[in-house]
Amino acid sequence: MGNLVIGVDSSTQSTKAIAWNNRGTLIAEGRCDIPLLNPSLNKFEQNTNDWWNAFCVSTKSLTNKIDIDEVDGLAISNQRETLAFLNGEGNSIYPAIVWMDKRATKEVEELNNLVGENKIHEITGRPKDTCPCVYRILWLKNNEPKIFDKVKCFADVQTFLVHKLTGHFNTGWISSDPHGMFDVVNKKWSNEIIQHLKIDESQLPKTYAPGTLIGNISDEGSKACGLKAGLPIYAAGGDGQLAGLGTNCTKSDRAYVNLGTAVVSGVWSKEYVVSHAWRTEIAAQGEGYILENCLLSGAILINWFVDQFVTGNRKDKNFFTKLEEKVSKIPIGSEGLITQPYWSGVMDPYWDTSARGIIVGLNLSHSQTHLYRSILEGLTLDQVLGTKTLENEAGLNINEYLVIGGGANSPVWRQMLADASGKNVLVSSTIEASSLGAAMISAYGSGWFDSIEEAAKMMSSNTTLIEPDFSKKQQYEDLLEIYKSIYDSNSKINKQLIKFTERFNQQ
Repeated sequence: MGNLVIGVDSSTQSTKAIAWNNRGTLIAEGRCDIPLLNPSLNKFEQNTNDWWNAFCVSTKSLTNKIDIDEVDGLAISNQRETLAFLNGEGNSIYPAIVWMDKRATKEVEELNNLVGENKIHEITGRPKDTCPCVYRILWLKNNEPKIFDKVKCFADVQTFLVHKLTGHFNTGWISSDPHGMFDVVNKKWSNEIIQHLKIDESQLPKTYAPGTLIGNISDEGSKACGLKAGLPIYAAGGDGQLAGLGTNCTKSDRAYVNLGTAVVSGVWSKEYVVSHAWRTEIAAQGEGYILENCLLSGAILINWFVDQFVTGNRKDKNFFTKLEEKVSKIPIGSEGLITQPYWSGVMDPYWDTSARGIIVGLNLSHSQTHLYRSILEGLTLDQVLGTKTLENEAGLNINEYLVIGGGANSPVWRQMLADASGKNVLVSSTIEASSLGAAMISAYGSGWFDSIEEAAKMMSSNTTLIEPDFSKKQQYEDLLEIYKSIYDSNSKINKQLIKFTERFNQQ
């Protein structure tokens, strides 16, 4: 037995191949960026060759730093709801459509009318939305029928990479459930949905429980990626659930909050519970479910703010430290400024692609710093609102948040989340929670631990505690009541503006 396992995180913007030991210590890593293409409004694509190239570059970089004979296994964490269209040789015949793509709005309505909105939600755990892959399959059928007829496998990222490594179209439950046509209770593809797509189940990958051996690296795969031939690959899956596992959020009293490009939070539930207030997904350990909130405009909104209003400051390595010092001096409520952070539409609880960002209360006394604080408060209030709704409807009691992602580096945001929620906030010592979650699954598959839960307990990292200042709780409660009214008061205006823009942009 070796003393390392590898967790590969193939995310939207990069691939990280990381070697971990049985204490969850990061031993070595390799990285490579992945280009994201935006060919036209609301369309986001990637080249699957870039996925493979990034995988191989990152693993080769990693293997230069470790003894590959000490590696017992590998598992892959992947960006969710991104779909590749492959031929029988595993090569792409159409650009992969990324999770943030909005082209399939008509197909969302079409399939929900055919199957029934409530039925799809009941089977898949996912409310009506453009994110799930199933609608992109229908879009390809409606718009590119010749290509549609040639597809041999509709593949998630894990399936594509596993085929490159082993020659098999295999994946895990946690990669299959974001497709929006997977029966998450019975852990199988839903014929009730698939039949309306005019495809056969043989065009979908075989899907397995977390930690199941799904292949060994072939000689050809070994030459390409630098890992040893025969290395076992274990079924893992979506980066959201694996981030929860990597932070040991395997019980219903602790929620993980990824303050990343999007703000994604999830909590484990023993029972299968569906609601428009969250998405219900298979938990990374294979038992129970994750009830997940998702705010599409997260830290990407902070990048937008910097690029639009304080350009030229990124070169200053102390820029955010200085900005946060100014923000901390502004009182709760940003002196009359409040922001609804729906720059990319909204998922739960409204599921409205026409929702937009709204800044309310601007006056001549407000500065860039006020706007920045208002954005952080809007992101925080939306998270608190989502958690409150989830606790009330699912009957859970969440005592603490464990925060990860780039936003977890912000002392102001961390404290704001603690104060507004009244919950303890724990900060993980590793920012690579998804890779660590994959490594935990690989460790279990390799026989290091008797269960995935034991792997999570033994390999999870240390945390820093941020306690709430309860003297500020009521102020945030009052601000939340104001925040809750913004969406309903403006949703009609947003729809009118979108129709106006579309009408005149087409002329």
